Amino acid sequence: MLIIPAIDLKDGKCVRLRQGRMDDSTVFGGDPVDMATRWVEAGARRLHLVDLNGAFAGEPVNGEIVQAIARKYPDLPIQIGGGIRTAETIEAYLKAGVQWVIIGTKAVKEPEFVTEMCKRFPGHIIVGLDAKDGRVATDGWAEVSEVMATDLAKRFANDGVEAIVYTDINRDGMMQGVNVEATAALAEEGGIPVIASGGVTNMDDLERLAPVASKGIIGAITGRAIYEGTLDVAEAQAFCDSLKG
Repeated sequence: MLIIPAIDLKDGKCVRLRQGRMDDSTVFGGDPVDMATRWVEAGARRLHLVDLNGAFAGEPVNGEIVQAIARKYPDLPIQIGGGIRTAETIEAYLKAGVQWVIIGTKAVKEPEFVTEMCKRFPGHIIVGLDAKDGRVATDGWAEVSEVMATDLAKRFANDGVEAIVYTDINRDGMMQGVNVEATAALAEEGGIPVIASGGVTNMDDLERLAPVASKGIIGAITGRAIYEGTLDVAEAQAFCDSLKG
């Protein structure tokens, strides 16, 4: 299980939101490239980038910053989400050196788009499912649909999706602990590897995730916890590595 630091981009800065609200953000750094360096030096083997402005705009807004991080760390696997709604955007990110693109809103509204992109860019597509009480939200979490996360995951089971980033909106940025039960259920029922997101606060969360990791949880994204110091990236990754034994 990988510990994946999150770098959320808003207006060119590195921020964290509470429950996805753009008006409730905390700025943690003015230079996202420097922030990437901080997590790489702490031992991160993968980064999770989110273009928050892009998620609301429906197209990349902070793309140049993403490219700058990818250029500086060409061997570091990077996944990017936020505003990815066209094949052209996906192609541009992959050419810039990003390993995976995360399709969120479009996956809910046009699931066939995911099927098509998996064929066109095999091995590079991740689906982002952000759920509130089990129902998938879209458009930067502004809208909650009637679609259940587990049902949508099953829809993509045979498309070649690399992983699902599953975020419990109620817990995201709230430092309340990860929703272990829902994450494990999605991995088990959906049949696609899951990356846990939302509420990873401290080592207790990883210890609760550890027993269910074998169900298909391949990573845990953490944001506010590593910025505020309640979770140490190196210590957390060392713990996850120890699980292999």
